[in-house]
Parts: sequence; C-alpha cells; structure tokens
Amino acid sequence: MPETSKNPGLLHACLLNKNGGARFVTDDSWRSWKKEDGIAWLHFDYTVDEAQNWLMDESGIVAPVVLALIEPSSRPRVSSVGNNLLVILRGVNHNPGAEPEDMVAMRLWLEESRIVTTRKRDMLSVSDIITKLALNKGPVSTGDFLATLCEGMIFRMGDTIDETEDMIAMIETQSFEENNPQLRFEISELRRQIIVIRRFLSPQREALHKLPYEPCTWIDDSVRLRLREATDRLIHHIEDLDAVRERAAIVQEEINSRTNEQVNKRMYMLSLVTVVFMPLTFMTGLLGVNLGGIPGGTHSLGFTIFVVSLLVLGALEFWFLRIKRWF
Repeated sequence: MPETSKNPGLLHACLLNKNGGARFVTDDSWRSWKKEDGIAWLHFDYTVDEAQNWLMDESGIVAPVVLALIEPSSRPRVSSVGNNLLVILRGVNHNPGAEPEDMVAMRLWLEESRIVTTRKRDMLSVSDIITKLALNKGPVSTGDFLATLCEGMIFRMGDTIDETEDMIAMIETQSFEENNPQLRFEISELRRQIIVIRRFLSPQREALHKLPYEPCTWIDDSVRLRLREATDRLIHHIEDLDAVRERAAIVQEEINSRTNEQVNKRMYMLSLVTVVFMPLTFMTGLLGVNLGGIPGGTHSLGFTIFVVSLLVLGALEFWFLRIKRWF
C-alpha cells in the first residue's frame, strides 16, 4: 500500500501514468498540478477543515458541487456540469465492527484530467484501486477509474447479498426443525437490514443507469459498456434482496401462524377446563354459603353424597364434550 499524504485531510494524491500505474505524492506538489501533467486523483476526508477549505477556495470547483462533495448526508445521484460529472454513490460498509446496512458514501468530481473524491469512512473499493495502481494494474483514464470504482463497489455488495441469503436459509431450516422464540427477532432484524440496504440501492440503480448516457467526451464506448454491465449486476443484487425479503416475510408469517396456533390450543384447553368446572364451582359456591336449610346439612352422608354428585356431573360434562367432538 502506498504511503498516505502528509497533508491534513488529503488521504491520497497521485498522478496516473496511463499504463495502469501512478506516482503517489506525499508533499505539497499536488497543489501546483496542471492539466498538462496528466490525470490527477485527489482523495480527501471531507470532515477535515483543511480539506473543506481547499475544496472551497483552491480547487476551482463551482460552489454547488463543493457543497455536494462535503455534505454529510447525501443520496446516490449523477449530475453533469459541462464535460464534467458529479457522482455520489454508496457502498456496503465492510469496516470492522460496522453494520453492512450502514452504507458508506463516496463522492466524485470527475474531469477529463482530474479526479476529486471525498469520503468520511474507508471504502474497500477505493483501497482496491490504490492497490492496483501500486501494482501497475489500475485504471488508465478518468472513465476507466469511474467504471473500475463502480464495478468494485457492486462486486463488494455480492458478499453481503450472499450473507443475507445464507441467513434466511438457516432461519428457514431452524423454523421447521425447532420452536425457537429467538427466530422472530432474527427474522425481524434481517428484514430491517434488507430494507435499509435497498433504500440506498434503488436510487443508486437510477444513478448508474444514467451514467452511460452522460455526454462526456472522456467516457468511451468500452466504459459505457462496463457501466451498463455494472448496472445489470446491481439490478440482479436488488432482485436477490427482494427475493430474500419475500422469503423472510413468508417465514415470519409461518412463525407467527405457528405461535398463534399454539396460543389458540392453550386457550381452547383453558376454555374446556372452565366449561367443566363452572357448574361444579356454582354448586360448591351455592352449598357453601353456610346458611340454614342447605340440603343434606344434617345428614351424616351429606358430604359424601355431594361429592359423588359432583363426580357424576363432571363425568356427564366430559361425556357431552366427547360426543360433540370438542376435544
């Protein structure tokens, strides 16, 4: 991995050699860059004040674009400004300890001879490009850089999509093999994760679909074809997410239905018990008021006769419920 820049806010500065490699700059020489020097790539952490100051005061980029490059919250989109492009994309967060649905934003200002990118958190797709440049296998032009980044971001999404498919398959298996209350929480968390990811992938699909048709002279036919292929791959990922979401909904309905069935069975048994003991409770309550005139109160076998009567009444109720097929 090349050495990072020593300038605050500037993560990497390099000059593409158009052969797949680049010369990385760690001093202030990047500030004197001219178009004649070749294609420059400047990668900033927009949360640093020095980076924001350079973008606003020295970059020569129009103010609305600078605001988009340093805006904390933004949705994927593509806007053309003459022969230049403002592109905002989001990728899955693969940073340690981060949730995949906590998407990482990447903001790009693309000129024919200059690339300015900004981010807040690391993105593996950017690290992949830096590694390729160090090995002389990186992009050779601005259009190639754009296509490589889009392909890398969408490729990285595949791992997360595969994880969701494996998770729903595991939950489906467990839902049929065991009655685990934890599954309801897991399925709800999976559906939430899918909803959040898809919320950003839908506008990103529209942005990538628009890219090949932008009238920038530095986007050649091969780059447009690669962008279309990347868009198709993203659409495939979205369709896979939709399929997982539908499977999750079916599994959750099955779990809820099974839970409701168990509750209904328990309530049914409690209702039957109530039906059986309600007449018995009435009789014991009526004859237990301790008032004069209770039948059998003075008879020596009164209590025995009463208990036998209760047993007979209970047996009759049980026989009635059986012939009605209520249990």
